[in-house]
Amino acid sequence: MTGDDICPSARLIATRAITLDAPPSDVFPWLRQMGFGRGGWYSYDFVDNLGRRSARSINPKWQTLSNGDKVPGGPASFTAMVVDSPRALVLALGDGSTRARKVVFTLAYELHDDSRGTRLVSRVRARIDVPAGHIIERLFLGPGDGIMLRRQLLNLAQRIK
Repeated sequence: MTGDDICPSARLIATRAITLDAPPSDVFPWLRQMGFGRGGWYSYDFVDNLGRRSARSINPKWQTLSNGDKVPGGPASFTAMVVDSPRALVLALGDGSTRARKVVFTLAYELHDDSRGTRLVSRVRARIDVPAGHIIERLFLGPGDGIMLRRQLLNLAQRIK
């Protein structure tokens, strides 16, 4: 999938998908405006948006995301590694560099044409190289990301009609 090469030695890999009733060109703007202080993450706002409500509409001021731009994530920021409208968006924690990093985390989205509109495929890849990092990945990051991403995809489906 697009962006897999950014975290090639991931120990946590999770792929999820949903079919949306809109073409990729209508879905991509929702992804492009994601971020803390921007459109939010469309998940459980009290957790990953500090209680701020995620956007309910497309905001033109958040549609300028390009490769290399920073995307605020709350306490940490992401870098937009791939912005290929309307086909792919890949965010990487920090500056996207994997050299000598203890935590490497990517979040990728691909948009595929579907008879109903768009098949939105999301993949998280992570590797945490600290003591007990593999336990953190398996017991906390994996399940937590699954819960949050499921909510994100369902909320996007509600917004994109």
